[in-house]
Amino acid sequence: MTHQMKAIGFDQPGPINSEGALRDIELPKPTPRGRDLLVKIEAISVNPVDSKLRQRPFEETPPKVLGFDAAGIVEQVGDEAKDFNVGDRVFYAGAINRPGTNSEFHLVDERLVGPMPNSVDFPEAAALPLTSITAWEMLFDRLKVKSPPPQGGNTILIIGGAGGVGSIAIQLLKALTNLTIIATASRPETHDWVKSLGAHYVVNHNEPLAPQVEALGLEAPGYVFSTTQTHLHFNDIIAILAPQGRFGLIDDPEELDARPLKIKSLSLHWELMFTRSLFSTTDMGEQGKLLKEVSSLIDQGKIISTLSKIEGRINAKNLTSAHLQIESGSTKGKIVLKGF
Repeated sequence: MTHQMKAIGFDQPGPINSEGALRDIELPKPTPRGRDLLVKIEAISVNPVDSKLRQRPFEETPPKVLGFDAAGIVEQVGDEAKDFNVGDRVFYAGAINRPGTNSEFHLVDERLVGPMPNSVDFPEAAALPLTSITAWEMLFDRLKVKSPPPQGGNTILIIGGAGGVGSIAIQLLKALTNLTIIATASRPETHDWVKSLGAHYVVNHNEPLAPQVEALGLEAPGYVFSTTQTHLHFNDIIAILAPQGRFGLIDDPEELDARPLKIKSLSLHWELMFTRSLFSTTDMGEQGKLLKEVSSLIDQGKIISTLSKIEGRINAKNLTSAHLQIESGSTKGKIVLKGF
């Protein structure tokens, strides 16, 4: 007899207000094999990628289940799993080419999983993995902030400082480097939020950025990390960066002409936290390792969860509400759903 589990899925791509955009469903409970863990999901958080994928065509047989961020308890382990045991509390952001975490039970490769911090609850933990991995990989693997360029290596500009990724990037920089952090925010509450997380200076991304950054009287930044609206700030980013500086982005501009980067020999870095799992790279286990570090930083009180709101239980109605808020583009921190 196959056991069923609750989940939230959708049958065809479309806007969030279309009929059956997200619906409550039942699916067979999966069984772990190899290095997979079967995790009983206790909390999930919602990311812009969920909303993007809901609107894109997909090849799998419907219904498709989305969701990446999760915190939960290991229910079963595959025959080759060696890092976790039944009963362990874990958190992770999963893989883009497998069914998602909007389900009661979920399969995930243990190399992508970290031990949940001891000092927080499931909702606070669920807010962390995807944004932490994205920020960590961008800062330390792509921009290589620990190996500075000849000029500007002490200063970084983060565009979209109050969003999920910006909120954690500021904290990681504060906890693990001595960089001077300039962040962008446009409202009084988001200005205060990024300051409280550790930004030294705040500029307004609704105004041209280059003159504001110049007016701070600092060295030209060696790094710019753009988390959102890159197309609006592209020329400013090139103007702001020190020669031989590094420019990283995570959003999806319609087009990006890299030629203007040439005169300053600027390097361009994309970050997608799903690359390692999608291509089963040899260093896939780095995600589990960095989540273990993040877990430890949380328990030491060096960084805090960026959870800003618990929307309620994990069901289609509350998930729809979270997607709507994400699509408004003005959320602060992370929206989490808790328990089925």
